[in-house]
Order: sequence, then structure tokens, then C-alpha cells
Amino acid sequence: MKSLSLPKQVQIVEVGPRDGLQNESLPVPTDTKLAFIQKLIEAGLTQIEVTSFVHPKAIPQLADADEVARRLPRTPGVGFSALVPNERGLRRAIDAGIKRIAVFTACSETFTRNNINMSVDDSLEVFRPLITEAIKNGISARGYLSTCFVCPFEGDMDKTRVRELTQKLLDLGVNQVAISDTIGAAAPTDVFETVGHMLQAVPADLIALHFHDTYGRALANVFAGLQLGIETYDSSAGGLGGCPFAPGAAGNLATEDLVSMLERIGIETGIDLQKVAAAAAVTAGALQPVPTRRPWNRPRSIP
Repeated sequence: MKSLSLPKQVQIVEVGPRDGLQNESLPVPTDTKLAFIQKLIEAGLTQIEVTSFVHPKAIPQLADADEVARRLPRTPGVGFSALVPNERGLRRAIDAGIKRIAVFTACSETFTRNNINMSVDDSLEVFRPLITEAIKNGISARGYLSTCFVCPFEGDMDKTRVRELTQKLLDLGVNQVAISDTIGAAAPTDVFETVGHMLQAVPADLIALHFHDTYGRALANVFAGLQLGIETYDSSAGGLGGCPFAPGAAGNLATEDLVSMLERIGIETGIDLQKVAAAAAVTAGALQPVPTRRPWNRPRSIP
């Protein structure tokens, strides 16, 4: 059998401290978050999304964003990022010493209005001066594009729209766009079709893939992405996470599962699998136990 052409190494962006904890029913103590981040660093994660500078009333679980950012361990070779929704959030990030931000919009108009209370076009206009100001301050920017495959409100997304919005984010100055399967409904065929279409116009090194594991297909989708030459993947230690504004979205792809698969197929990550598990264990006592959500007991709003 002819061997597949896969990347020799990949970059994992650990989103557990932000995307993993934002959907918890109770806030996790600041000291626990910082211990979690420290353990992730010890495991070899070099890109970690640590918090979000949104209004505390919007996501109270991340109300301690300023304190978390100021108390981060300054470790050579490790980069920290944070979500920033507007210029006020950017100012907070700058004051806290964050050197990489992320902005977020979606392919779905309905999802965007539910998530950030504006249209997709309006969100891009908000990001324009924000990203310009960030770059002036020596801060790089990443873009999240949600609901790239399926929206819980609008159903299947048009691959042409995904490509167009990715290009618009790149034109604003972000240096990477995370193509996101927000409710975990994509299958590998969707990845081949949508991401393959994007690669006709967008270089692979400007694309990351962000999968949720609602239907247990996240690793299969990663493997599809690898065959397309994508080398950056988001994941969350312990599979923590979900989206507060996407009904039925289960946790993110677990970092442990991703590292384990990549190691098995001979792709380097530089990450210690056992230490990732130890990092995930740090948060275990602070989380509310919830039943596993599977497709057969999902809310009916998911198509």
C-alpha cells in the first residue's frame, strides 16, 4: 500500500484554559487556572490560549482574565494568547502583557448574532481598527471562524463563504485563521471538501483546524486535515470545553487523544502525553460533573 504524505510535525494550540473553562457552570479558582497552565507548559505545550478579555457579565468564568494574564509564568519559547472582542478588551490585554490576541466571528449570521450580538460584516469592521492597533503595539492576531461546517441554527455552511471570510480575516491582518467545527458535526468528507476548497486560494500554513468531539469524529477530521497538509490543530487537555452560544456543543478534541494519535502515526509534537494527563487532572476537582452528551440525547436545535 502506498504510504500517505503527512506532515512530519504539527503545532498544537492548547485552548483548555480559555475554551475549556468558559462553559463550566462554576468559575474555576484563579490559582487552579495558573497551576493548570504551568502543568501544560511542563508537558511541552508552547502555544496556550489562556483567557478571554470579554465583559465579566458575558462569561463570568473568565472574569479573572487580567489577574491570570499578569501572573502567567514567563517561560522562554512559550507563547500565550487571549480572546479579545473589542478595543476595550484589547487595552486590557495590552496592559496585562499579552502578546497574541484572537478575534472571533462565524460563517453563520444567526450564530454570530447570538454569540456577539452583531452581523458578520459588523464584526469584521469592529476587528479592523482592533487588529491594526494590536499590530502597532507588537501584538500578533489570530482569527477564529466558527460554524465552518454546520451551524446549530442554519444547518450546512457553504464552503465558498468559508473561504471568502477566511480571506477577509487575513486581509485585516491576522496571521492564522482557525477553521472551527463549533458543534462537532463535521465528518472527514466535509473537511476534504471545505478545507480543500480553501487551499485553492489560502496557503496551508495560514490555516488551523479546531474540532469539537460531539459525535466522536474529531480525530478522523484531524486525519483528513493532515492529508491536506494542515499542520496546526487546537485541542483542550481533558477534552474540556464547549460553546455557551452553540446549543449541544460538547467538549473540544482532547489534547491527550490528539497527541496519542499523532505519536502513533509518527508525527512529532514535542509533547509529553503523561504530563498532559497530569495537567488535566489539576482542574478535575474544581469542575462540576456533567453527563456525557451524545448525539442521541442532544438538544433538538442541532440539525
